[in-house]
Order: sequence, then C-alpha cells, then structure tokens
Amino acid sequence: MADFLGSRFDQIAFASWQHLSLVVQCLLLATAIAIAVAAVVYRSRPLSSVANTVTAIGLTIPAFALVGLLVAPFGFGVPPALAVVTFFAILPILRNAIVGLTGINQSVVESARGLGMSRSSIFLRVELPLAWPVILGGIRVSAQMVMGIAAIAAYVLGPGLGGFIFSGLSRLGGANSLESVLTGVIGVVVLALLLDLLLVGLGRLTTPRGIRV
Repeated sequence: MADFLGSRFDQIAFASWQHLSLVVQCLLLATAIAIAVAAVVYRSRPLSSVANTVTAIGLTIPAFALVGLLVAPFGFGVPPALAVVTFFAILPILRNAIVGLTGINQSVVESARGLGMSRSSIFLRVELPLAWPVILGGIRVSAQMVMGIAAIAAYVLGPGLGGFIFSGLSRLGGANSLESVLTGVIGVVVLALLLDLLLVGLGRLTTPRGIRV
C-alpha cells in the first residue's frame, strides 16, 4: 500500500483536489438555489409541503441510475457530475432551510417590520441569520452525502477519487486493484471529515453569538 501511494502521490493529490473542488462548488451552488427556493415557499404551507415532498422523493432516486441517465443530455465528464452532485446537495439544504425559516418566532419578524424594515431586509438581516444554524446543519449533512456521490460520478468520467475505485473494481484480483479501491474509499472518507471540520469552523464564524448553541 505504501509503495502504491508513494508511486502515485501526485496523481492522488490531484484527484483529491478535484474531488473536494467539485463538492465545494456544488455545495455553494446548491446552497444558493435552496435558500432562494425556500425564500419563495416558506410562507406558504402548501408550497412548503410540495417542496418537502420533492426533497423526500429526490432522496430515493439511486445516484448511480441518475448519473447514467444524464449521459444522454450532458455527455461524459464534468457536466453530468456537476448536475448530479448539485441535485443531491440541494435536497437536505432545502428541507432544513424551510424548517429553519418557518421556525422563526413571528414576534421577532413583527418587531423588525415595526421598525420600518422592508420585506427583503427582514429576510436578509433577521430571518436568514436566525435560520442559518439550521441551514448549516443541512449543508453539513449534504456535504457528507455528496462526497460519496461525487465518487459515483467517476462512472461517467467525472473528476475525483472515484476513478481509483472504479479502476480497482474493474480489475479486481489484479495487481494493485485492492490498493486502488482502498485509496479511493479512504480518500473520500478523509475529505468528508476535513470538509465537515471546515463547515463547523464556518458555522462559528458566521452564526451570531446570541443564537449559538
């Protein structure tokens, strides 16, 4: 294993960077989309129910099957990987965003409205900061989930550590096949732990001190 890692260190490091970069970019895009959708639906119970139903159904879709289906419209490489990872990343974030926004004490919102704040100002300066810890919890769940899904995207030649996993599985029993699979799996786990630590730190920096738990 040590020889395998040593002889391919540059390749592993580059694949790890690609994997992390894909996940982080998809998380940023998914967070923006989820918060925008939540901002539209959270005041309406029927729309919130529809959004929650969509997220529940979305989570039942097999990631491997969705990756394969997206080959037709997007081809191979980064586009289908980006689409699949972003899709699955949105689901936990959207659910938590709706929960966080609907759970805000309305007396706080009324107080802000009484001070003359506009609806957009109330959302950005009052509601969103109060809901942020719950939203961040969804982002953390999403990050752990899509870290593995990003590896599946290697099936359509997506970037990242999944290439080591599929390469090893395709020649299982051959030279260095097990080492290749273990490198991909362990690398994904390590990246997931590192990203979660970064998100914990982000939460401490971005959560108002008065509502930290």
